[in-house]
Amino acid sequence: MQEGKRQKQVAGLINEELTLIFQKLGLSMIDGALVSISSVKITPDLLEVRVYLSLFQAKDPQQVLHKIEEKASVIKRELSARVKHQLRRMPELKYFIEDTLEQVFRIEELFKKIKDQE
Repeated sequence: MQEGKRQKQVAGLINEELTLIFQKLGLSMIDGALVSISSVKITPDLLEVRVYLSLFQAKDPQQVLHKIEEKASVIKRELSARVKHQLRRMPELKYFIEDTLEQVFRIEELFKKIKDQE
């Protein structure tokens, strides 16, 4: 299903604000891992937001995700204060690890091994 215009606007707004909040709260760097928001998707009813996090050099991605989820109430409160004039209801935030970068590295390693075997 294709995203509507309002969905894209709200997702963009939340993405921008969450990036600033992560920097303010010091969540851009956790346990030596660089954390960034790769994308934000929102449901058509604007009640659930899926935040996809890109982790660079994370030894334990699940531990980093757990630390972010521990701060979820602080993040949501800060986000609510920033977007209260644009949204009637604050959507529920859910965090997911975006692992496409890892998959790219694995695929490149496989291609390199195949090339070396030739």
